[in-house]
Amino acid sequence: MKITFFSSKPYDKEFFDKANKKFNFELDYFETHLGPHVLNLIENTDAVCAFVNDKLDAEVLEFLAKKGVKYVAMRCAGFNNVDLEAAKRLGLRVSRVPAYSPEAVAEHAMAMILTLNRKTHKAYNRVREQNFALNGLMGFNLYQKTIGVIGTGNIGAAFAKIAKGFGARVLAYDITENQELKDLGIEYVSQQQLLSESDIVSLHCPLMEATHHLINENSIQKMKPDVMLINTSRGGLIDTKAVINGLKSKHIGYLGIDVYEQEDKLFFRDLSHTIIEDDTIQRLMSFPNVLVTAHQAFFTQEALEQIANSTLSSLSHFEKKEEFENPNAILI
Repeated sequence: MKITFFSSKPYDKEFFDKANKKFNFELDYFETHLGPHVLNLIENTDAVCAFVNDKLDAEVLEFLAKKGVKYVAMRCAGFNNVDLEAAKRLGLRVSRVPAYSPEAVAEHAMAMILTLNRKTHKAYNRVREQNFALNGLMGFNLYQKTIGVIGTGNIGAAFAKIAKGFGARVLAYDITENQELKDLGIEYVSQQQLLSESDIVSLHCPLMEATHHLINENSIQKMKPDVMLINTSRGGLIDTKAVINGLKSKHIGYLGIDVYEQEDKLFFRDLSHTIIEDDTIQRLMSFPNVLVTAHQAFFTQEALEQIANSTLSSLSHFEKKEEFENPNAILI
C-alpha cells in the first residue's frame, strides 16, 4: 500500500517511519496541507493520511476517489473537517485515532492553568533580565477552587482526575456520565450550573453543530466574574469575538487556548518573518492575561508513537479486511 501524507513535519516522518518497520508500506510525505490546490500531487496512491487542518470536503474526496484512493486516515481524533457523507457515497473508508495518550492533552491544559495563574512565563522573562521583584506575579491556590470540565471523554476524564488531585472541587458536564469519575467525587451538573459556579472552565468536547460557539456572549455572562477559560479541544468551540469582549470587560480574567478557529492559516508554520493579517489573533495576543500555544497539547513522544502505530494499524486492517480492535477508530 502507498500512503501519501499531508501537513507532515519532520517529527511525523520520524515516528511514522519507525512504526512502518512492521508494516512495510510505501510512505510519501508532503508538508503542504491537503486541499484543492494540491490534488495534482496525488498519483498512484492507495491512501491519504491527513491532519486536523486539512480540507476533506466533497470536492477533494471526489478527486481522491477518481484518482483511485481507497482510504483516508486521519492521524488525529477530530474529524469535523471530513465530509463523511460524501466519503460514504464515494466508497472511501475513513479512520481516525480516537484515543492517543489523553494524558498528553490533559496535562497541557493543566500546564496552561498553572502558567496563567502563577505567571511562570512572565517570571522566567523577568529573572533573565535580572528583575527579581514579585509585583504583578500574584496567583491563587487551586486547592478548594471549583474547576468545571465540559466533556468527559478520554481527555476530559484525564483532566478531571488531575484537577481532583490538586484538591479542587471538580464539576463535570457531559451527555454521558462517567461512573469512575463520580466514584472519585466529581460532580455531574447542568451546563448552566457548571458555568455559574466554576472558577476555571476547561473545554474537552468535540466540535459539532451542537457545540459550535459553545462559549458565546450568552454563556460568558453566565460565568463567574474573573473566570479562567481554557480550550485545548477545537477552536470552533469558542466565539473569539465574544471572548475578546469578555476580556475587555474583565469578565474573563484569564484565557488559555491551544486551538483557534482560524488556525489553519497560522499554526504549524514559522511566521516569525511574516506580517500576520489576522487581526483577531493579534488582538488576543495583545492581552497580558491571554496564553496562546500553537496546537501543541498532543505533542508528546508517547502520543506521537500511539498516533503512528494506530494510524498504520487501521490502514492495515482496511487492506486485509480485518475487524478493528477499537471500533471507534473506524468512521465509515
